[in-house]
Amino acid sequence: MIFFLNKFLQISLIVWACKLRSSLCYHYQSSSSSLSSTLPQFISSQNSVPTDPCYDDSGNPKRCIPDFVNAAFGKAVEVSSECGYTPTRHCFVSTNDQDHLVRNCELCDQNDHRYSHPASYLTDLNNPHNLTCWMSEPFIDQQQNVTVTLRLGKKYELTYISLQFCDTKPDSMAIWKSMDYGETWHPFQYYSSQCRKVYGRQNRAAITKANEQEPLCADSNSEPIPGSRVAFSTLEGRPSAYDFDNSPVLQDWVTATDIKIVFNRFVVIDDGGEGSNFDDTILGSSSPTSYDEVNVTNSIDSVFYAVSDLAVMATHQDGDGQLVCDCKHNTAGRDCEKCKAFYFDQPWARATAQEAIECQPCNCNHHARKCRFNMELYKLSGRKSGGVCLNCRHNTAGRHCHYCREACDCHPVGSSGRTCNITSGQCQCKPGVTGLTCNRCAKGYQQSRSPIQPCITIQANIISRETIGDWIRFTLQIRHVFKHTSHFRLRKPIEHLWVPESDFECKCPKLKIKHTYLILGTYQKENLHNYRLIANRNSIVIDWEDEWHDRIKRFQKRQLKGKCKNEYD
Repeated sequence: MIFFLNKFLQISLIVWACKLRSSLCYHYQSSSSSLSSTLPQFISSQNSVPTDPCYDDSGNPKRCIPDFVNAAFGKAVEVSSECGYTPTRHCFVSTNDQDHLVRNCELCDQNDHRYSHPASYLTDLNNPHNLTCWMSEPFIDQQQNVTVTLRLGKKYELTYISLQFCDTKPDSMAIWKSMDYGETWHPFQYYSSQCRKVYGRQNRAAITKANEQEPLCADSNSEPIPGSRVAFSTLEGRPSAYDFDNSPVLQDWVTATDIKIVFNRFVVIDDGGEGSNFDDTILGSSSPTSYDEVNVTNSIDSVFYAVSDLAVMATHQDGDGQLVCDCKHNTAGRDCEKCKAFYFDQPWARATAQEAIECQPCNCNHHARKCRFNMELYKLSGRKSGGVCLNCRHNTAGRHCHYCREACDCHPVGSSGRTCNITSGQCQCKPGVTGLTCNRCAKGYQQSRSPIQPCITIQANIISRETIGDWIRFTLQIRHVFKHTSHFRLRKPIEHLWVPESDFECKCPKLKIKHTYLILGTYQKENLHNYRLIANRNSIVIDWEDEWHDRIKRFQKRQLKGKCKNEYD
Protein backbone atom coordinates (compact mmCIF):
# COMPACT_ATOMS: atom_id res chain seq x y z
CA MET A 1 0.00 0.00 0.00
CA ILE A 2 1.28 3.46 -0.85
CA PHE A 3 0.13 6.72 0.73
CA PHE A 4 -0.20 9.47 -1.84
CA LEU A 5 -0.23 12.65 0.18
CA ASN A 6 -1.84 14.99 -2.34
CA LYS A 7 0.93 16.25 -4.53
CA PHE A 8 -0.24 19.75 -5.44
CA LEU A 9 -2.93 21.87 -3.81
CA GLN A 10 -4.32 25.22 -4.83
CA ILE A 11 -6.29 27.02 -2.11
CA SER A 12 -8.55 29.96 -2.87
CA LEU A 13 -10.20 31.82 0.02
CA ILE A 14 -12.58 34.31 -1.53
CA VAL A 15 -14.51 36.60 0.76
CA TRP A 16 -17.41 38.38 -0.80
CA ALA A 17 -18.60 41.81 0.33
CA CYS A 18 -21.03 40.19 2.68
CA LYS A 19 -20.85 42.72 5.45
CA LEU A 20 -22.23 45.25 3.03
CA ARG A 21 -24.93 42.98 1.72
CA SER A 22 -25.87 43.45 -1.88
CA SER A 23 -28.27 41.11 -3.60
CA LEU A 24 -25.34 39.32 -5.20
CA CYS A 25 -24.16 38.17 -1.80
CA TYR A 26 -27.26 36.05 -1.40
CA HIS A 27 -26.80 34.04 -4.59
CA TYR A 28 -24.90 31.23 -2.88
CA GLN A 29 -23.99 28.62 -5.45
CA SER A 30 -23.31 24.97 -4.67
CA SER A 31 -21.14 24.41 -7.72
CA SER A 32 -17.98 26.18 -8.78
CA SER A 33 -19.37 26.83 -12.26
CA SER A 34 -22.42 28.72 -11.02
CA LEU A 35 -20.24 30.59 -8.55
CA SER A 36 -17.89 31.64 -11.31
CA SER A 37 -20.79 32.91 -13.38
CA THR A 38 -21.90 35.17 -10.55
CA LEU A 39 -18.52 36.72 -9.79
CA PRO A 40 -18.17 38.67 -13.07
CA GLN A 41 -21.56 40.27 -12.39
CA PHE A 42 -20.38 41.34 -8.96
CA ILE A 43 -17.05 42.66 -10.20
CA SER A 44 -18.73 44.44 -13.09
CA SER A 45 -21.06 46.20 -10.67
CA GLN A 46 -18.00 47.71 -8.99
CA ASN A 47 -17.00 49.65 -12.11
CA SER A 48 -19.74 52.23 -11.50
CA VAL A 49 -18.69 53.02 -7.92
CA PRO A 50 -18.85 56.79 -7.26
CA THR A 51 -15.91 58.83 -5.99
CA ASP A 52 -16.88 58.10 -2.39
CA PRO A 53 -18.96 54.91 -2.21
CA CYS A 54 -19.99 55.65 1.38
CA TYR A 55 -22.14 58.67 0.39
CA ASP A 56 -24.75 59.21 -2.29
CA ASP A 57 -24.77 62.03 -4.82
CA SER A 58 -26.51 64.30 -2.32
CA GLY A 59 -23.85 63.70 0.33
CA ASN A 60 -26.07 61.53 2.50
CA PRO A 61 -24.37 58.55 4.16
CA LYS A 62 -25.00 55.06 2.85
CA ARG A 63 -23.37 51.74 3.52
CA CYS A 64 -19.97 51.39 1.90
CA ILE A 65 -19.74 48.92 -0.98
CA PRO A 66 -16.48 46.99 -0.73
CA ASP A 67 -14.19 45.99 -3.53
CA PHE A 68 -13.52 42.37 -4.45
CA VAL A 69 -9.86 41.94 -3.49
CA ASN A 70 -7.31 39.21 -2.86
CA ALA A 71 -6.29 39.74 0.78
CA ALA A 72 -3.83 36.85 0.75
CA PHE A 73 -1.78 38.01 -2.21
CA GLY A 74 1.85 38.37 -1.17
CA LYS A 75 1.23 37.46 2.46
CA ALA A 76 3.46 35.00 4.29
CA VAL A 77 2.09 31.51 4.86
CA GLU A 78 3.15 29.20 7.68
CA VAL A 79 3.44 25.50 6.83
CA SER A 80 4.34 22.54 9.02
CA SER A 81 6.32 20.80 6.30
CA GLU A 82 8.26 21.83 3.21
CA CYS A 83 10.38 19.75 0.87
CA GLY A 84 13.85 20.49 -0.44
CA TYR A 85 15.92 21.26 2.64
CA THR A 86 18.01 18.45 1.24
CA PRO A 87 17.47 17.47 -2.42
CA THR A 88 14.88 14.70 -2.55
CA ARG A 89 12.99 12.82 -5.24
CA HIS A 90 9.22 13.22 -5.07
CA CYS A 91 6.53 11.34 -6.93
CA PHE A 92 2.93 12.25 -7.61
CA VAL A 93 -0.07 10.82 -9.41
CA SER A 94 -1.52 11.92 -12.74
CA THR A 95 -3.76 10.35 -15.40
CA ASN A 96 -2.63 9.08 -18.76
CA ASP A 97 -4.56 9.03 -22.04
CA GLN A 98 -6.39 5.89 -20.93
CA ASP A 99 -7.52 7.62 -17.69
CA HIS A 100 -5.22 5.38 -15.70
CA LEU A 101 -3.42 6.81 -12.71
CA VAL A 102 0.31 6.87 -13.28
CA ARG A 103 3.20 8.02 -11.19
CA ASN A 104 5.46 10.94 -12.15
CA CYS A 105 8.58 11.88 -10.22
CA GLU A 106 10.66 15.05 -9.95
CA LEU A 107 13.35 16.60 -7.79
CA CYS A 108 12.68 19.05 -4.94
CA ASP A 109 15.63 21.26 -4.04
CA GLN A 110 15.31 24.60 -2.24
CA ASN A 111 18.72 25.69 -3.50
CA ASP A 112 17.59 25.52 -7.12
CA HIS A 113 14.65 27.77 -8.01
CA ARG A 114 13.74 25.48 -10.91
CA TYR A 115 13.01 22.65 -8.50
CA SER A 116 12.00 24.51 -5.32
CA HIS A 117 8.45 24.48 -3.93
CA PRO A 118 8.42 27.04 -1.06
CA ALA A 119 5.37 28.13 0.93
CA SER A 120 5.58 31.56 -0.72
CA TYR A 121 4.14 29.93 -3.85
CA LEU A 122 0.83 29.71 -1.99
CA THR A 123 0.26 33.48 -2.18
CA ASP A 124 2.05 34.50 -5.36
CA LEU A 125 0.28 35.37 -8.60
CA ASN A 126 -2.16 32.65 -9.64
CA ASN A 127 -1.37 31.90 -13.29
CA PRO A 128 -3.18 28.80 -14.60
CA HIS A 129 -0.65 28.54 -17.44
CA ASN A 130 2.29 28.51 -15.03
CA LEU A 131 1.25 26.85 -11.79
CA THR A 132 3.59 27.24 -8.86
CA CYS A 133 3.15 24.69 -6.11
CA TRP A 134 4.25 24.29 -2.55
CA MET A 135 5.28 20.75 -1.68
CA SER A 136 5.67 19.11 1.70
CA GLU A 137 8.17 16.49 2.73
CA PRO A 138 7.23 12.88 1.86
CA PHE A 139 5.48 10.88 4.56
CA ILE A 140 4.87 7.19 5.03
CA ASP A 141 2.38 7.37 7.91
CA GLN A 142 -1.17 7.93 6.69
CA GLN A 143 -2.15 9.56 10.00
CA GLN A 144 0.50 12.28 9.90
CA ASN A 145 -0.82 15.84 9.73
CA VAL A 146 0.17 18.72 7.46
CA THR A 147 -0.88 22.26 8.38
CA VAL A 148 -1.15 25.48 6.36
CA THR A 149 -1.78 28.74 8.26
CA LEU A 150 -2.64 32.07 6.64
CA ARG A 151 -2.49 35.29 8.69
CA LEU A 152 -4.95 37.76 7.18
CA GLY A 153 -3.68 40.66 9.28
CA LYS A 154 -7.10 41.98 10.35
CA LYS A 155 -10.72 40.92 10.67
CA TYR A 156 -12.50 39.78 7.52
CA GLU A 157 -15.89 38.29 6.78
CA LEU A 158 -15.28 35.14 4.76
CA THR A 159 -17.84 34.11 2.19
CA TYR A 160 -16.25 31.04 0.66
CA ILE A 161 -12.99 29.09 0.71
CA SER A 162 -11.97 27.23 -2.41
CA LEU A 163 -9.22 24.59 -2.33
CA GLN A 164 -7.80 23.62 -5.73
CA PHE A 165 -5.55 20.55 -5.77
CA CYS A 166 -2.97 19.95 -8.45
CA ASP A 167 -2.82 16.35 -7.31
CA THR A 168 -5.28 14.13 -5.44
CA LYS A 169 -7.07 15.50 -2.40
CA PRO A 170 -6.47 14.18 1.12
CA ASP A 171 -9.17 11.92 2.48
CA SER A 172 -9.76 14.12 5.52
CA MET A 173 -9.08 17.76 6.25
CA ALA A 174 -10.32 20.46 8.62
CA ILE A 175 -10.62 24.20 8.12
CA TRP A 176 -10.13 26.29 11.27
CA LYS A 177 -10.52 30.00 11.91
CA SER A 178 -9.29 32.42 14.54
CA MET A 179 -11.01 35.67 15.49
CA ASP A 180 -8.24 36.93 17.79
CA TYR A 181 -5.13 36.77 15.61
CA GLY A 182 -4.27 33.17 16.40
CA GLU A 183 -4.79 33.21 20.17
CA THR A 184 -7.67 30.74 19.94
CA TRP A 185 -8.96 28.56 17.10
CA HIS A 186 -12.44 27.36 16.21
CA PRO A 187 -13.42 24.67 13.69
CA PHE A 188 -14.96 26.08 10.52
CA GLN A 189 -15.60 23.01 8.33
CA TYR A 190 -14.63 19.33 8.11
CA TYR A 191 -14.22 17.08 5.07
CA SER A 192 -13.79 13.32 5.28
CA SER A 193 -15.03 10.07 3.78
CA GLN A 194 -15.49 8.92 7.39
CA CYS A 195 -16.82 12.00 9.20
CA ARG A 196 -17.95 10.25 12.35
CA LYS A 197 -14.81 8.16 12.72
CA VAL A 198 -12.31 10.95 12.08
CA TYR A 199 -14.08 14.05 13.44
CA GLY A 200 -17.00 12.68 15.43
CA ARG A 201 -19.49 14.46 13.15
CA GLN A 202 -22.46 13.26 11.15
CA ASN A 203 -21.90 13.35 7.41
CA ARG A 204 -23.84 16.21 5.78
CA ALA A 205 -26.01 16.94 8.81
CA ALA A 206 -29.07 19.11 8.25
CA ILE A 207 -28.51 22.81 8.93
CA THR A 208 -31.09 24.57 11.11
CA LYS A 209 -31.16 27.83 13.02
CA ALA A 210 -30.07 25.85 16.05
CA ASN A 211 -26.76 24.75 14.50
CA GLU A 212 -26.13 27.28 11.73
CA GLN A 213 -23.12 28.64 13.63
CA GLU A 214 -21.52 25.19 14.06
CA PRO A 215 -18.98 23.43 11.82
CA LEU A 216 -20.34 20.63 9.68
CA CYS A 217 -18.67 17.65 8.05
CA ALA A 218 -19.08 16.62 4.43
CA ASP A 219 -17.72 13.85 2.22
CA SER A 220 -14.98 15.56 0.23
CA ASN A 221 -15.38 13.12 -2.68
CA SER A 222 -11.81 12.00 -2.16
CA GLU A 223 -11.37 9.93 -5.26
CA PRO A 224 -7.68 10.04 -6.28
CA ILE A 225 -8.29 12.43 -9.18
CA PRO A 226 -5.66 15.13 -9.82
CA GLY A 227 -6.82 18.73 -10.14
CA SER A 228 -9.95 18.33 -8.01
CA ARG A 229 -11.44 21.17 -5.99
CA VAL A 230 -13.16 21.60 -2.62
CA ALA A 231 -15.31 24.71 -2.21
CA PHE A 232 -16.67 25.71 1.20
CA SER A 233 -19.32 28.43 1.34
CA THR A 234 -19.53 29.85 4.85
CA LEU A 235 -23.19 30.87 4.44
CA GLU A 236 -24.63 28.38 1.97
CA GLY A 237 -27.63 26.59 3.43
CA ARG A 238 -27.59 28.64 6.65
CA PRO A 239 -31.21 29.70 7.34
CA SER A 240 -30.34 33.25 8.44
CA ALA A 241 -28.09 33.98 5.45
CA TYR A 242 -30.85 35.86 3.64
CA ASP A 243 -31.25 38.15 6.65
CA PHE A 244 -27.55 38.49 7.39
CA ASP A 245 -27.77 42.14 8.49
CA ASN A 246 -30.01 41.11 11.37
CA SER A 247 -28.16 37.92 12.34
CA PRO A 248 -25.37 38.56 14.88
CA VAL A 249 -24.84 34.80 15.05
CA LEU A 250 -23.85 34.53 11.39
CA GLN A 251 -21.94 37.81 11.47
CA ASP A 252 -19.77 36.28 14.16
CA TRP A 253 -19.64 32.96 12.32
CA VAL A 254 -18.05 34.37 9.16
CA THR A 255 -15.58 36.69 10.92
CA ALA A 256 -11.93 35.61 10.97
CA THR A 257 -8.43 37.04 11.31
CA ASP A 258 -6.56 33.82 10.49
CA ILE A 259 -7.28 30.64 8.54
CA LYS A 260 -5.70 27.25 9.23
CA ILE A 261 -6.14 24.14 7.10
CA VAL A 262 -5.14 20.81 8.64
CA PHE A 263 -4.84 17.73 6.42
CA ASN A 264 -5.46 14.85 8.79
CA ARG A 265 -5.73 11.70 6.70
CA PHE A 266 -4.27 10.99 3.30
CA VAL A 267 -5.54 8.87 0.44
CA VAL A 268 -4.44 5.25 0.44
CA ILE A 269 -3.82 4.02 -3.06
CA ASP A 270 -3.69 0.30 -3.81
CA ASP A 271 -0.35 -0.73 -5.30
CA GLY A 272 -1.77 -2.88 -8.06
CA GLY A 273 -3.94 -5.45 -6.36
CA GLU A 274 -7.14 -6.81 -7.79
CA GLY A 275 -9.50 -4.09 -8.92
CA SER A 276 -6.79 -1.47 -9.06
CA ASN A 277 -6.92 1.00 -11.94
CA PHE A 278 -3.31 2.19 -11.37
CA ASP A 279 -0.66 1.69 -13.99
CA ASP A 280 2.23 -0.46 -12.79
CA THR A 281 4.55 2.54 -13.01
CA ILE A 282 3.12 3.99 -9.79
CA LEU A 283 4.60 1.28 -7.60
CA GLY A 284 7.67 1.64 -5.48
CA SER A 285 7.69 5.13 -3.90
CA SER A 286 5.95 7.15 -1.23
CA SER A 287 4.64 10.59 -2.10
CA PRO A 288 4.75 14.02 -0.47
CA THR A 289 1.92 16.42 0.12
CA SER A 290 2.11 19.58 -1.96
CA TYR A 291 -0.12 22.52 -2.73
CA ASP A 292 -0.39 25.24 -5.29
CA GLU A 293 -1.62 28.73 -4.35
CA VAL A 294 -3.71 30.47 -1.71
CA ASN A 295 -6.00 33.21 -2.98
CA VAL A 296 -8.13 35.08 -0.47
CA THR A 297 -10.58 37.52 -1.96
CA ASN A 298 -12.61 39.38 0.61
CA SER A 299 -14.45 42.36 1.94
CA ILE A 300 -13.03 44.31 4.83
CA ASP A 301 -14.56 43.46 8.21
CA SER A 302 -15.63 47.06 8.62
CA VAL A 303 -16.93 47.56 5.12
CA PHE A 304 -19.97 49.42 6.37
CA TYR A 305 -17.62 52.06 7.66
CA ALA A 306 -14.56 51.80 5.45
CA VAL A 307 -14.25 52.95 1.88
CA SER A 308 -13.91 50.24 -0.70
CA ASP A 309 -10.61 49.62 -2.43
CA LEU A 310 -12.04 51.17 -5.60
CA ALA A 311 -12.39 54.48 -3.78
CA VAL A 312 -9.57 56.88 -3.00
CA MET A 313 -9.01 55.28 0.42
CA ALA A 314 -9.71 51.83 1.81
CA THR A 315 -7.16 50.38 4.18
CA HIS A 316 -3.64 51.36 5.15
CA GLN A 317 -0.88 50.26 7.48
CA ASP A 318 -0.49 52.09 10.76
CA GLY A 319 2.79 52.90 12.48
CA ASP A 320 3.08 49.32 13.71
CA GLY A 321 2.63 47.90 10.23
CA GLN A 322 -0.88 46.63 10.95
CA LEU A 323 -3.62 46.80 8.35
CA VAL A 324 -6.35 49.21 9.48
CA CYS A 325 -9.48 50.60 7.91
CA ASP A 326 -9.90 54.18 6.69
CA CYS A 327 -13.10 54.82 8.59
CA LYS A 328 -16.12 56.76 7.37
CA HIS A 329 -19.46 57.75 8.94
CA ASN A 330 -17.70 59.22 12.01
CA THR A 331 -16.36 55.85 13.17
CA ALA A 332 -12.98 54.86 14.59
CA GLY A 333 -10.93 51.81 15.51
CA ARG A 334 -8.86 49.31 13.56
CA ASP A 335 -12.04 47.83 12.10
CA CYS A 336 -14.22 50.97 12.45
CA GLU A 337 -15.96 49.12 15.26
CA LYS A 338 -16.77 52.17 17.40
CA CYS A 339 -17.80 55.80 17.12
CA LYS A 340 -15.01 58.36 17.12
CA ALA A 341 -14.57 60.82 19.98
CA PHE A 342 -17.48 63.25 20.57
CA TYR A 343 -19.79 61.27 18.25
CA PHE A 344 -21.60 59.42 21.04
CA ASP A 345 -25.14 60.74 20.72
CA GLN A 346 -26.27 57.34 19.43
CA PRO A 347 -24.78 53.85 19.91
CA TRP A 348 -22.51 52.37 17.25
CA ALA A 349 -24.18 49.82 14.97
CA ARG A 350 -23.53 48.01 11.70
CA ALA A 351 -24.85 49.61 8.58
CA THR A 352 -27.65 47.87 6.74
CA ALA A 353 -29.01 48.02 3.24
CA GLN A 354 -31.72 50.38 4.49
CA GLU A 355 -29.64 52.68 6.72
CA ALA A 356 -25.99 53.66 7.10
CA ILE A 357 -26.43 54.31 10.87
CA GLU A 358 -23.86 57.10 10.90
CA CYS A 359 -22.42 58.03 14.31
CA GLN A 360 -23.89 61.35 15.46
CA PRO A 361 -22.11 64.15 17.37
CA CYS A 362 -23.20 65.14 20.86
CA ASN A 363 -25.21 68.35 21.05
CA CYS A 364 -23.12 70.51 23.39
CA ASN A 365 -23.90 73.88 21.80
CA HIS A 366 -20.17 74.44 21.17
CA HIS A 367 -19.49 74.63 24.92
CA ALA A 368 -17.80 71.21 25.43
CA ARG A 369 -15.20 69.08 23.69
CA LYS A 370 -16.00 65.75 25.32
CA CYS A 371 -19.11 63.68 25.90
CA ARG A 372 -20.21 60.17 26.76
CA PHE A 373 -23.07 57.88 25.83
CA ASN A 374 -25.83 57.03 28.32
CA MET A 375 -28.07 54.13 27.33
CA GLU A 376 -30.80 54.98 29.85
CA LEU A 377 -31.16 58.52 28.49
CA TYR A 378 -31.11 57.10 24.97
CA LYS A 379 -34.03 54.80 25.75
CA LEU A 380 -35.96 57.57 27.54
CA SER A 381 -35.58 59.80 24.48
CA GLY A 382 -37.24 57.21 22.27
CA ARG A 383 -33.84 56.04 20.99
CA LYS A 384 -33.00 59.42 19.53
CA SER A 385 -30.28 60.88 21.76
CA GLY A 386 -28.05 59.52 24.52
CA GLY A 387 -25.11 61.93 24.55
CA VAL A 388 -24.08 63.66 27.80
CA CYS A 389 -21.67 66.59 27.55
CA LEU A 390 -18.65 66.66 29.89
CA ASN A 391 -16.83 69.65 31.38
CA CYS A 392 -19.07 72.38 30.00
CA ARG A 393 -17.14 75.60 29.44
CA HIS A 394 -18.07 79.28 29.23
CA ASN A 395 -20.00 79.12 32.54
CA THR A 396 -22.59 76.74 31.09
CA ALA A 397 -24.14 73.61 32.58
CA GLY A 398 -26.60 70.84 31.80
CA ARG A 399 -26.57 67.66 29.74
CA HIS A 400 -26.17 69.71 26.56
CA CYS A 401 -24.40 72.71 28.17
CA HIS A 402 -27.68 74.42 27.37
CA TYR A 403 -28.07 76.84 30.28
CA CYS A 404 -25.86 79.20 32.31
CA ARG A 405 -24.67 77.74 35.58
CA GLU A 406 -25.46 79.51 38.84
CA ALA A 407 -22.90 81.83 40.42
CA CYS A 408 -20.64 80.23 43.03
CA ASP A 409 -21.73 82.59 45.88
CA CYS A 410 -18.32 82.18 47.52
CA HIS A 411 -17.76 84.08 50.79
CA PRO A 412 -15.88 87.30 50.00
CA VAL A 413 -13.53 86.89 53.01
CA GLY A 414 -13.19 83.12 53.48
CA SER A 415 -12.66 82.23 49.81
CA SER A 416 -9.56 82.87 47.75
CA GLY A 417 -11.51 83.69 44.62
CA ARG A 418 -14.88 83.68 42.91
CA THR A 419 -14.53 80.33 41.16
CA CYS A 420 -15.83 76.97 42.32
CA ASN A 421 -15.96 73.34 41.22
CA ILE A 422 -18.42 73.05 38.32
CA THR A 423 -19.74 69.74 39.62
CA SER A 424 -19.87 70.14 43.41
CA GLY A 425 -19.97 73.95 43.69
CA GLN A 426 -17.13 73.89 46.24
CA CYS A 427 -15.36 77.26 46.51
CA GLN A 428 -11.58 77.54 46.93
CA CYS A 429 -11.13 78.36 50.63
CA LYS A 430 -8.30 80.17 52.39
CA PRO A 431 -6.21 78.15 54.89
CA GLY A 432 -8.19 77.38 58.04
CA VAL A 433 -11.56 78.03 56.38
CA THR A 434 -14.12 75.42 55.37
CA GLY A 435 -17.67 75.10 54.07
CA LEU A 436 -19.10 74.87 50.57
CA THR A 437 -18.90 78.65 50.22
CA CYS A 438 -15.93 79.07 52.65
CA ASN A 439 -18.18 80.69 55.26
CA ARG A 440 -16.75 79.23 58.50
CA CYS A 441 -13.48 78.36 60.21
CA ALA A 442 -12.24 74.81 60.06
CA LYS A 443 -11.98 72.76 63.24
CA GLY A 444 -9.13 74.12 65.35
CA TYR A 445 -9.39 77.67 64.00
CA GLN A 446 -11.06 80.83 65.39
CA GLN A 447 -12.72 83.59 63.40
CA SER A 448 -10.86 86.91 63.24
CA ARG A 449 -11.75 90.21 61.64
CA SER A 450 -8.89 90.18 59.19
CA PRO A 451 -10.08 90.22 55.57
CA ILE A 452 -6.79 88.62 54.53
CA GLN A 453 -6.21 85.78 57.02
CA PRO A 454 -9.23 85.31 59.27
CA CYS A 455 -7.83 82.67 61.67
CA ILE A 456 -4.94 82.67 64.24
CA THR A 457 -3.25 79.72 66.04
CA ILE A 458 -0.59 80.02 68.82
CA GLN A 459 1.07 78.08 71.67
CA ALA A 460 1.42 80.11 74.93
CA ASN A 461 2.02 79.89 78.71
CA ILE A 462 -0.35 81.73 81.11
CA ILE A 463 1.82 83.88 83.43
CA SER A 464 -0.68 86.13 85.24
CA ARG A 465 -4.24 87.44 85.25
CA GLU A 466 -5.93 90.75 86.11
CA THR A 467 -9.37 92.33 85.70
CA ILE A 468 -9.68 95.55 83.72
CA GLY A 469 -13.25 96.76 83.41
CA ASP A 470 -15.39 94.12 81.69
CA TRP A 471 -12.32 92.21 80.53
CA ILE A 472 -9.93 89.69 82.03
CA ARG A 473 -6.40 90.30 80.78
CA PHE A 474 -3.99 87.35 80.78
CA THR A 475 -0.28 87.83 80.37
CA LEU A 476 1.09 85.25 77.93
CA GLN A 477 4.52 83.96 77.17
CA ILE A 478 4.34 83.13 73.46
CA ARG A 479 6.06 79.80 72.79
CA HIS A 480 5.22 79.47 69.10
CA VAL A 481 3.06 81.16 66.50
CA PHE A 482 1.57 78.66 64.06
CA LYS A 483 -0.84 81.05 62.33
CA HIS A 484 -0.98 84.82 62.11
CA THR A 485 -2.05 87.51 59.67
CA SER A 486 -0.25 90.26 57.84
CA HIS A 487 -2.28 92.80 59.84
CA PHE A 488 -1.57 91.35 63.26
CA ARG A 489 1.80 89.75 63.94
CA LEU A 490 2.81 88.56 67.42
CA ARG A 491 6.38 89.87 67.49
CA LYS A 492 7.03 90.14 71.27
CA PRO A 493 7.57 87.12 73.53
CA ILE A 494 5.15 88.61 76.06
CA GLU A 495 1.62 89.43 74.91
CA HIS A 496 -1.78 89.94 76.46
CA LEU A 497 -4.87 87.85 75.83
CA TRP A 498 -8.20 89.57 76.44
CA VAL A 499 -11.25 87.52 77.52
CA PRO A 500 -14.72 89.00 78.17
CA GLU A 501 -15.46 88.73 81.92
CA SER A 502 -18.86 87.16 81.27
CA ASP A 503 -17.29 84.42 79.16
CA PHE A 504 -14.52 83.79 81.70
CA GLU A 505 -17.06 83.33 84.51
CA CYS A 506 -18.69 80.62 82.37
CA LYS A 507 -15.24 79.08 81.90
CA CYS A 508 -15.45 79.80 78.18
CA PRO A 509 -12.54 79.54 77.77
CA LYS A 510 -11.12 77.86 80.85
CA LEU A 511 -7.61 79.23 81.55
CA LYS A 512 -5.28 78.58 84.50
CA ILE A 513 -2.06 80.32 85.50
CA LYS A 514 1.17 78.35 84.89
CA HIS A 515 -0.51 76.19 82.27
CA THR A 516 0.39 75.97 78.59
CA TYR A 517 -2.34 76.05 75.95
CA LEU A 518 -2.89 75.83 72.24
CA ILE A 519 -4.98 78.92 71.61
CA LEU A 520 -7.00 79.47 68.44
CA GLY A 521 -8.25 83.01 68.75
CA THR A 522 -8.86 86.23 66.94
CA TYR A 523 -8.01 89.88 67.37
CA GLN A 524 -9.71 93.26 67.26
CA LYS A 525 -8.52 96.75 66.54
CA GLU A 526 -7.90 98.72 69.74
CA ASN A 527 -6.97 102.04 68.13
CA LEU A 528 -5.46 103.34 64.91
CA HIS A 529 -2.19 101.50 65.37
CA ASN A 530 -2.84 98.77 67.95
CA TYR A 531 -4.61 95.42 67.91
CA ARG A 532 -5.29 93.08 70.78
CA LEU A 533 -5.56 89.31 70.94
CA ILE A 534 -9.05 88.08 71.83
CA ALA A 535 -10.46 84.76 73.11
CA ASN A 536 -14.15 84.25 73.89
CA ARG A 537 -16.76 81.52 74.23
CA ASN A 538 -16.39 80.72 70.51
CA SER A 539 -12.62 80.30 70.70
CA ILE A 540 -10.82 76.98 71.02
CA VAL A 541 -8.34 76.67 73.91
CA ILE A 542 -6.74 73.23 74.48
CA ASP A 543 -4.20 72.05 77.05
CA TRP A 544 -0.89 71.77 75.25
CA GLU A 545 0.82 68.42 74.67
CA ASP A 546 4.49 68.40 73.68
CA GLU A 547 3.99 65.76 71.00
CA TRP A 548 1.86 68.20 69.05
CA HIS A 549 4.77 70.49 68.20
CA ASP A 550 6.49 68.23 65.67
CA ARG A 551 3.19 67.19 64.17
CA ILE A 552 2.07 70.78 63.66
CA LYS A 553 5.46 71.69 62.16
CA ARG A 554 5.12 68.85 59.68
CA PHE A 555 1.66 70.09 58.73
CA GLN A 556 3.09 73.57 58.23
CA LYS A 557 5.74 72.27 55.84
CA ARG A 558 3.18 70.28 53.89
CA GLN A 559 0.93 73.32 53.75
CA LEU A 560 3.75 75.43 52.28
CA LYS A 561 4.24 72.78 49.59
CA GLY A 562 0.52 72.72 48.82
CA LYS A 563 0.13 69.12 49.96
CA CYS A 564 -2.40 69.66 52.74
CA LYS A 565 -5.97 68.61 52.10
CA ASN A 566 -8.69 70.07 54.28
CA GLU A 567 -10.60 67.08 55.63
CA TYR A 568 -13.57 69.23 56.55
CA ASP A 569 -14.22 70.71 53.12
